[in-house]
Amino acid sequence: MANQPQTALITGATSGIGRELANCFAQDKYNLILVARDPQELTQTAAELQQQYGVQVTTIAKDLFQRQAPFEVYDEIKAKGTQVDVLVNDAGQGQYGTFATTDINRELDIIQLNIGAYVVFTKLYLQEMTARNEGKILLVGSIAGELPGPLQAVYHGTKAFVNSFVESIQEENKDSKVVITNLLPGVTDTDFFNKADMNRAKNIAEGSKASPADVAKDGYKALLAGERKVISGFMNKVQVTSSNVMPDALVAAQVHKQSEPIDGNESAR
Repeated sequence: MANQPQTALITGATSGIGRELANCFAQDKYNLILVARDPQELTQTAAELQQQYGVQVTTIAKDLFQRQAPFEVYDEIKAKGTQVDVLVNDAGQGQYGTFATTDINRELDIIQLNIGAYVVFTKLYLQEMTARNEGKILLVGSIAGELPGPLQAVYHGTKAFVNSFVESIQEENKDSKVVITNLLPGVTDTDFFNKADMNRAKNIAEGSKASPADVAKDGYKALLAGERKVISGFMNKVQVTSSNVMPDALVAAQVHKQSEPIDGNESAR
C-alpha cells in the first residue's frame, strides 16, 4: 500500500499557483486529477506533466462558477473508484472597481467559485479523509482575507470567509490525522489581475509580484510539514502583522491608496 502512488486533486490547475502546485506534486510522483474550465488547456497541461514527470494525469473540464459542478466532479471521480489523498482548492477570481459599479452577476459567480466550490470539495473529501483518518487538504486563501479591500470588496470578503472557515475546521479536526493547511499569497504574477481588470491598479502596474512557483513551494512544504497556515513572502507577513495592530479604517485607507487606478477611474469596466 505504501508503494502505491497517491493522488492529488487540484482545481484551477492550468495556470498560476495551481499549475505550479501540480508541478510540486508531480515531482514527488503523485498522480493528478486536474480541474479547470478550458479542455484544451487541460489537455496541454496534462501532456506536459506526463512527459516531464511520468505520472498519471486525469483531467476534468468543469465550470466551477456553476453550483452543481463540484458535486459532478466528485461523482465522476467516485465512479472511477479513485481515492483522493490530497485536495487542493486553488481556483479563484476577483473583480476590480468600486462595489457600486461592479457587475453583480460576475460577483455572484466569484462568490460561488471562491467560496461555494471550496466548501463543497472540502466537505466531500474531508468526510472521506476523516473516515480513513488520513489525507491532506490545501486551501489557497490570500492575505486579502486578512485585510479590507477597497476596489476589490467581494474578493477580499470571499478570502476572509476562507481564512475563518479553515480555522474552524482545523479546530474541529485537531485530533484527527487529516492535515488542513491555508496558503496565503500576496500579489503574485498570475493571470488573476488580467481577468479581474486590475492591471491598471497602482500596486499591480508599478509594484513587484511574487513568483507563482515560489508561492506554490511555500504551500506545498507547509502542507507536507502539517502546518496550519503559511503566509508566502516576507513583506506579506509584515503587512498582515502591521494590519493586526492598526485601526481597520486606517488599513482600508492604506489598501485603497495602494490599489488606486493609475488612470484615476475607480469604476469597474
